[in-house]
Amino acid sequence: MSELSQKVCSACSGDEDTLKATEIYDHMKDLDDQWEEEDNHHIERKFEFEDFQEALDFVNEVGEIAEEQGHHPVINDFTWGKAKVKLYTHKIDGLHENDFIMAAKIDELYRDSYGE
Repeated sequence: MSELSQKVCSACSGDEDTLKATEIYDHMKDLDDQWEEEDNHHIERKFEFEDFQEALDFVNEVGEIAEEQGHHPVINDFTWGKAKVKLYTHKIDGLHENDFIMAAKIDELYRDSYGE
């Protein structure tokens, strides 16, 4: 269980700075190695499932976590047995610790519920 997954996302006012490359690198070490960082702007990960229903259940559970945390990912490429999650903080147009907290919570969900 990641220490990040135990944290709670904080409300972002839009005045925060985006994370520096070194901070992003440090946080990436706490996530599953399938997460990819893109241009110090966002992180994304592709998830695979046994069938459409598992993918749908996962997307719905990620939605529940997002509502609880008040931090919402982009979920796309959702189809039979697949979903891709992209995280960045819209208000600052870049990465914030909240993105890594959500990624860790999503990793935990996937590992615990879908047997990674």
